[in-house]
Amino acid sequence: MKLTTHLALALVVLFGVFATLYALFGVNVLALITAYNPYACRALLSLAGIAAGWLLFYFLAFRPTRYVR
Repeated sequence: MKLTTHLALALVVLFGVFATLYALFGVNVLALITAYNPYACRALLSLAGIAAGWLLFYFLAFRPTRYVR
């Protein structure tokens, strides 16, 4: 479960970097990775949505900041 959470967090951060590059420079890295295939682009975006949902579940169910003081 810890590996899944780390992978999901890395994926969400990576998509955040892609969005930053698109916003600042107009380079759509996701489209470049998928060779401008709209179905592959949507598949990767749905994977990012699933990763964000997993992180939301993880943070609500297991409360990893409970012991931080």
